[in-house]
Amino acid sequence: MKVGDRPVRIGVAIAGLVPGAFLAAAAVGDRLGADPVEAILHESGEWALRFLLLSLCMTPLQRWLGAPGLIRHRRTLGLLAFGYAAIHFSIYLSLDLGFDFGALAEDLTERPFIAIGFAALLGLTPLALTSSRRAIRKLGKRWQRLHRLVYLAVFLAAIHFLWSAKADLLEPGIYAGFAALLLALRVVGRAGQKPADYARLARAEARPGSGQP
Repeated sequence: MKVGDRPVRIGVAIAGLVPGAFLAAAAVGDRLGADPVEAILHESGEWALRFLLLSLCMTPLQRWLGAPGLIRHRRTLGLLAFGYAAIHFSIYLSLDLGFDFGALAEDLTERPFIAIGFAALLGLTPLALTSSRRAIRKLGKRWQRLHRLVYLAVFLAAIHFLWSAKADLLEPGIYAGFAALLLALRVVGRAGQKPADYARLARAEARPGSGQP
């Protein structure tokens, strides 16, 4: 079995749902401390950033390890990142604001870290909606240009986490530094490298007997 085969990717997806399951169980069991809403917001947002960073690790790792199958996990990890980010925003809108869209508009204009986080979610949304093989084949090179938004999204997400920290900046600072490193690797990696042909990859995955979904 190769690293990019379907069973491995299914395992990655299931593993990615485990933190959410533990968080839900903790919420049901009333084990989230004095401020459960804040705990859910923090954990869901942090997992969104983790998976987003992991998705960006796939390209340099496949190059360094000589394991081209790793790139197939980028979509799964990206969708997990979007899922946790959507949960993060939904909890904020529903449990924190009580679906008060006036308060949302006020927060977006008066609290920069919320505006930055919302912009990151908006950047991830079209990427999630166009993550299928069909979208890759249909959009072709336009898909590659569109999905460069992920670099802006990870930058905004890291800044959102950093600016939202009230006291301890060590953890968000580490995430921001790691995001900066990945963005720097992207710039360096593009020099003299042929861009990945994701449309060709999608066609290869769709061939009978490829073992891909």
